[in-house]
Amino acid sequence: MAQPDAGGQESVPGLSHEADIAREALAGSHRAREKGLRLSRDLIRRSAESIRAMHREEFDRAEALLAEARGLAGEMTLALSGYPSVRHSGFADDGLKEYVEAAAALAFARGGPLPTLVELDVSPATYLAGLAEAASEMRRRILDLLRRDDIEGCERLLGVMDDVYSVLVTVDYPDGLTRGLRSRTDALRAVLERTRGDLTMAVRQRRLERRIEALEPTLDGRSG
Repeated sequence: MAQPDAGGQESVPGLSHEADIAREALAGSHRAREKGLRLSRDLIRRSAESIRAMHREEFDRAEALLAEARGLAGEMTLALSGYPSVRHSGFADDGLKEYVEAAAALAFARGGPLPTLVELDVSPATYLAGLAEAASEMRRRILDLLRRDDIEGCERLLGVMDDVYSVLVTVDYPDGLTRGLRSRTDALRAVLERTRGDLTMAVRQRRLERRIEALEPTLDGRSG
Protein backbone atom coordinates (compact mmCIF):
# COMPACT_ATOMS: atom_id res chain seq x y z
CA MET A 1 0.00 0.00 0.00
CA ALA A 2 1.32 3.43 -0.89
CA GLN A 3 2.34 5.50 2.10
CA PRO A 4 0.94 9.00 2.43
CA ASP A 5 3.43 11.84 2.32
CA ALA A 6 3.91 14.30 5.16
CA GLY A 7 0.84 16.16 4.03
CA GLY A 8 -1.33 13.05 4.33
CA GLN A 9 -1.49 12.48 0.58
CA GLU A 10 -0.56 9.24 -1.23
CA SER A 11 2.49 9.48 -3.46
CA VAL A 12 0.43 7.59 -6.10
CA PRO A 13 -3.15 8.88 -5.89
CA GLY A 14 -5.77 6.15 -6.00
CA LEU A 15 -3.29 3.29 -5.56
CA SER A 16 -4.64 2.12 -2.21
CA HIS A 17 -8.23 2.20 -3.45
CA GLU A 18 -7.46 0.18 -6.58
CA ALA A 19 -5.36 -2.31 -4.60
CA ASP A 20 -8.28 -2.81 -2.21
CA ILE A 21 -10.60 -3.48 -5.15
CA ALA A 22 -8.12 -5.98 -6.62
CA ARG A 23 -7.69 -7.74 -3.27
CA GLU A 24 -11.44 -7.98 -2.80
CA ALA A 25 -11.88 -9.41 -6.31
CA LEU A 26 -9.11 -11.96 -5.76
CA ALA A 27 -10.61 -12.95 -2.42
CA GLY A 28 -13.93 -13.59 -4.14
CA SER A 29 -12.24 -15.61 -6.88
CA HIS A 30 -10.38 -17.63 -4.25
CA ARG A 31 -13.57 -18.44 -2.37
CA ALA A 32 -15.29 -19.44 -5.61
CA ARG A 33 -12.32 -21.58 -6.62
CA GLU A 34 -12.24 -23.44 -3.30
CA LYS A 35 -15.96 -24.11 -3.45
CA GLY A 36 -15.76 -25.10 -7.11
CA LEU A 37 -12.90 -27.52 -6.46
CA ARG A 38 -14.86 -29.23 -3.70
CA LEU A 39 -17.97 -29.49 -5.86
CA SER A 40 -15.97 -30.76 -8.84
CA ARG A 41 -14.41 -33.51 -6.73
CA ASP A 42 -17.84 -34.50 -5.43
CA LEU A 43 -19.23 -34.40 -8.97
CA ILE A 44 -16.48 -36.72 -10.25
CA ARG A 45 -17.07 -39.10 -7.35
CA ARG A 46 -20.84 -39.27 -7.88
CA SER A 47 -20.42 -39.75 -11.62
CA ALA A 48 -17.94 -42.59 -11.11
CA GLU A 49 -20.29 -44.24 -8.61
CA SER A 50 -23.13 -44.00 -11.12
CA ILE A 51 -21.02 -45.70 -13.79
CA ARG A 52 -20.05 -48.48 -11.39
CA ALA A 53 -23.71 -49.02 -10.49
CA MET A 54 -24.55 -49.14 -14.20
CA HIS A 55 -21.99 -51.90 -14.77
CA ARG A 56 -23.53 -53.86 -11.88
CA GLU A 57 -26.93 -53.33 -13.56
CA GLU A 58 -28.17 -51.43 -10.51
CA PHE A 59 -29.89 -49.02 -12.85
CA ASP A 60 -32.14 -47.38 -10.26
CA ARG A 61 -29.13 -46.62 -8.06
CA ALA A 62 -27.20 -45.37 -11.07
CA GLU A 63 -30.09 -43.02 -11.88
CA ALA A 64 -30.25 -41.77 -8.28
CA LEU A 65 -26.50 -41.09 -8.22
CA LEU A 66 -26.79 -39.32 -11.56
CA ALA A 67 -29.50 -37.09 -10.11
CA GLU A 68 -27.14 -36.18 -7.26
CA ALA A 69 -24.43 -35.45 -9.82
CA ARG A 70 -26.86 -33.22 -11.71
CA GLY A 71 -27.47 -31.19 -8.55
CA LEU A 72 -23.73 -30.84 -7.91
CA ALA A 73 -23.13 -29.75 -11.50
CA GLY A 74 -25.78 -27.06 -11.21
CA GLU A 75 -24.43 -25.86 -7.88
CA MET A 76 -20.88 -25.68 -9.22
CA THR A 77 -21.93 -23.82 -12.37
CA LEU A 78 -23.84 -21.31 -10.27
CA ALA A 79 -20.97 -20.84 -7.81
CA LEU A 80 -18.54 -20.05 -10.64
CA SER A 81 -20.90 -18.05 -12.83
CA GLY A 82 -19.49 -14.68 -11.77
CA TYR A 83 -15.86 -15.78 -12.06
CA PRO A 84 -15.08 -16.67 -15.69
CA SER A 85 -11.33 -16.99 -15.12
CA VAL A 86 -11.97 -19.61 -12.45
CA ARG A 87 -14.79 -21.28 -14.37
CA HIS A 88 -12.56 -21.88 -17.39
CA SER A 89 -9.40 -22.90 -15.50
CA GLY A 90 -9.99 -26.60 -16.21
CA PHE A 91 -11.21 -28.31 -13.07
CA ALA A 92 -14.87 -27.42 -13.64
CA ASP A 93 -14.89 -28.94 -17.12
CA ASP A 94 -13.16 -32.06 -15.75
CA GLY A 95 -16.07 -32.59 -13.37
CA LEU A 96 -18.70 -31.81 -16.00
CA LYS A 97 -17.05 -34.18 -18.47
CA GLU A 98 -17.37 -37.01 -15.96
CA TYR A 99 -21.01 -36.06 -15.44
CA VAL A 100 -21.71 -36.23 -19.18
CA GLU A 101 -19.90 -39.57 -19.36
CA ALA A 102 -22.06 -41.02 -16.58
CA ALA A 103 -25.29 -39.74 -18.15
CA ALA A 104 -24.40 -40.98 -21.62
CA ALA A 105 -23.10 -44.35 -20.37
CA LEU A 106 -26.35 -45.04 -18.55
CA ALA A 107 -28.36 -44.12 -21.65
CA PHE A 108 -26.19 -46.37 -23.83
CA ALA A 109 -26.45 -49.31 -21.43
CA ARG A 110 -30.21 -49.05 -21.09
CA GLY A 111 -30.86 -48.25 -24.73
CA GLY A 112 -32.61 -45.03 -23.75
CA PRO A 113 -32.52 -41.57 -25.33
CA LEU A 114 -29.23 -39.72 -25.15
CA PRO A 115 -29.28 -36.67 -22.81
CA THR A 116 -28.92 -33.54 -24.87
CA LEU A 117 -26.30 -30.84 -24.59
CA VAL A 118 -28.97 -28.40 -23.43
CA GLU A 119 -30.32 -30.79 -20.79
CA LEU A 120 -26.87 -31.34 -19.30
CA ASP A 121 -26.03 -27.62 -19.56
CA VAL A 122 -22.38 -28.04 -20.56
CA SER A 123 -20.17 -26.66 -23.32
CA PRO A 124 -20.04 -28.45 -26.70
CA ALA A 125 -16.42 -29.50 -26.12
CA THR A 126 -17.25 -30.96 -22.72
CA TYR A 127 -20.29 -32.76 -24.12
CA LEU A 128 -18.36 -34.40 -26.95
CA ALA A 129 -15.51 -35.39 -24.63
CA GLY A 130 -18.00 -37.05 -22.30
CA LEU A 131 -19.57 -38.95 -25.21
CA ALA A 132 -16.16 -40.26 -26.26
CA GLU A 133 -15.42 -41.50 -22.73
CA ALA A 134 -18.88 -43.06 -22.37
CA ALA A 135 -18.50 -44.92 -25.66
CA SER A 136 -15.14 -46.30 -24.55
CA GLU A 137 -16.74 -47.38 -21.27
CA MET A 138 -19.05 -49.65 -23.26
CA ARG A 139 -16.16 -52.06 -23.87
CA ARG A 140 -16.40 -53.24 -20.27
CA ARG A 141 -20.17 -53.57 -20.62
CA ILE A 142 -19.77 -55.62 -23.80
CA LEU A 143 -17.28 -57.97 -22.13
CA ASP A 144 -19.71 -58.47 -19.24
CA LEU A 145 -22.52 -59.34 -21.67
CA LEU A 146 -20.21 -61.59 -23.63
CA ARG A 147 -19.63 -63.74 -20.55
CA ARG A 148 -23.39 -64.30 -20.45
CA ASP A 149 -23.54 -65.16 -24.15
CA ASP A 150 -25.68 -62.09 -24.82
CA ILE A 151 -24.38 -61.61 -28.35
CA GLU A 152 -27.34 -59.44 -29.36
CA GLY A 153 -26.66 -57.04 -26.50
CA CYS A 154 -22.97 -56.96 -27.39
CA GLU A 155 -23.69 -56.17 -31.03
CA ARG A 156 -26.09 -53.36 -30.06
CA LEU A 157 -23.46 -51.70 -27.87
CA LEU A 158 -20.75 -52.20 -30.48
CA GLY A 159 -23.08 -50.33 -32.84
CA VAL A 160 -23.36 -47.54 -30.27
CA MET A 161 -19.57 -47.28 -30.04
CA ASP A 162 -19.30 -47.23 -33.82
CA ASP A 163 -21.99 -44.55 -34.17
CA VAL A 164 -20.34 -42.30 -31.58
CA TYR A 165 -16.94 -42.70 -33.24
CA SER A 166 -18.41 -41.99 -36.68
CA VAL A 167 -19.83 -38.71 -35.37
CA LEU A 168 -16.77 -37.61 -33.39
CA VAL A 169 -14.38 -38.21 -36.28
CA THR A 170 -16.27 -35.56 -38.27
CA VAL A 171 -15.62 -32.86 -35.63
CA ASP A 172 -12.56 -31.33 -37.27
CA TYR A 173 -11.69 -28.23 -35.28
CA PRO A 174 -8.49 -27.13 -33.50
CA ASP A 175 -7.71 -28.71 -30.14
CA GLY A 176 -7.86 -25.25 -28.61
CA LEU A 177 -11.62 -25.35 -29.22
CA THR A 178 -12.31 -29.05 -28.70
CA ARG A 179 -9.88 -29.50 -25.77
CA GLY A 180 -8.23 -32.70 -26.85
CA LEU A 181 -11.19 -34.32 -28.58
CA ARG A 182 -9.00 -35.66 -31.37
CA SER A 183 -6.87 -37.73 -28.98
CA ARG A 184 -10.02 -39.01 -27.25
CA THR A 185 -11.47 -39.97 -30.62
CA ASP A 186 -8.27 -41.82 -31.52
CA ALA A 187 -8.41 -43.65 -28.19
CA LEU A 188 -12.03 -44.58 -28.84
CA ARG A 189 -11.09 -45.96 -32.26
CA ALA A 190 -8.47 -48.23 -30.66
CA VAL A 191 -10.96 -49.45 -28.05
CA LEU A 192 -13.61 -49.97 -30.72
CA GLU A 193 -11.34 -52.07 -32.95
CA ARG A 194 -10.10 -54.14 -30.02
CA THR A 195 -13.66 -54.78 -28.89
CA ARG A 196 -14.79 -55.62 -32.42
CA GLY A 197 -11.98 -58.16 -32.66
CA ASP A 198 -12.83 -59.72 -29.30
CA LEU A 199 -16.51 -59.98 -30.19
CA THR A 200 -15.79 -61.44 -33.62
CA MET A 201 -13.55 -64.12 -32.12
CA ALA A 202 -16.15 -64.94 -29.47
CA VAL A 203 -18.93 -65.27 -32.05
CA ARG A 204 -16.82 -67.57 -34.21
CA GLN A 205 -15.93 -69.68 -31.19
CA ARG A 206 -19.60 -69.97 -30.21
CA ARG A 207 -20.51 -71.08 -33.75
CA LEU A 208 -17.76 -73.69 -33.73
CA GLU A 209 -18.90 -74.99 -30.35
CA ARG A 210 -22.48 -75.31 -31.61
CA ARG A 211 -21.36 -77.22 -34.70
CA ILE A 212 -19.37 -79.60 -32.53
CA GLU A 213 -22.36 -80.06 -30.22
CA ALA A 214 -24.57 -80.77 -33.23
CA LEU A 215 -22.13 -83.43 -34.47
CA GLU A 216 -21.73 -85.18 -31.11
CA PRO A 217 -24.88 -87.40 -31.39
CA THR A 218 -23.72 -88.60 -34.82
CA LEU A 219 -20.22 -89.29 -33.56
CA ASP A 220 -21.56 -91.09 -30.50
CA GLY A 221 -23.76 -93.29 -32.72
CA ARG A 222 -20.83 -94.28 -34.91
CA SER A 223 -18.63 -95.06 -31.93
CA GLY A 224 -21.44 -97.22 -30.46
